[in-house]
Amino acid sequence: MEEVRPMKILVIEDDVNDCNNLINCANNRKDIEIVALTDSDIQGLEYVKLKRPEGIILDIELNNSTTGNTDSLGFLTDLKTLNLKYKPIIIVTTHVNSKRTYDILHRDGADIILYKDHPNYSYDYVFNNFLNLRELAPKQTVEILKEELKESENKISECIYHELDLIGVTAKLKGRQYIHDAILFLIQNENTDENVIRHLTKVYKKSSNTITNGIQNAIIHAWRVSSIDDLEKYYTARVNYETGIPTPMEFLYYYVDKIKKMI
Repeated sequence: MEEVRPMKILVIEDDVNDCNNLINCANNRKDIEIVALTDSDIQGLEYVKLKRPEGIILDIELNNSTTGNTDSLGFLTDLKTLNLKYKPIIIVTTHVNSKRTYDILHRDGADIILYKDHPNYSYDYVFNNFLNLRELAPKQTVEILKEELKESENKISECIYHELDLIGVTAKLKGRQYIHDAILFLIQNENTDENVIRHLTKVYKKSSNTITNGIQNAIIHAWRVSSIDDLEKYYTARVNYETGIPTPMEFLYYYVDKIKKMI
């Protein structure tokens, strides 16, 4: 019998206790995986593009958000502008008990609204509702979701390779593939505790020194063969004046930030 794939959930919630409780609850289950967590509706949209979650927990009161709006009522409307080929299941959680607000949320695409102060409210209850709605979803949703994930990954890869071409990190350099895979991993796994170099050692069965040297040599090559004008135009981060080149981690994180703004 085929094992059921865990349902990937994005959490948009600004209450630290709620976040911790959702994480703990998901960790005790095999059918739910939280792929990203944020207190910002704006960053939530970025995570939808990157992670392609099957379900979204949306708190409509984000009073403690540092990078988003104090409420997330506009999130559902903004979500439609992404033109996803599939529809994520959206469960709104709130302390607000207003029929007018609920009508607006349902109109804009919320599947279920759960009142946090209801005596039956629990984190398992939230996740169980996702799984119940998943059962009712069209069978083709999973395949569409896989296509969306692949398209997203291809778009990121194209951006990475294009940026590397601009500064002379050519396809003949072994470090180019290490750089690509490192940037892709860091973009797709923003909240991971796994070291990116350690991740690459597992993928390529190479030592960390081999991976790091490959990346460093590709950077050195670029700074040797590319014109100063091109480097200053396409790599705008500050470079250590003593070495004249960025370190591998400075280089990787510069492109992580740059490409996230491009996609």
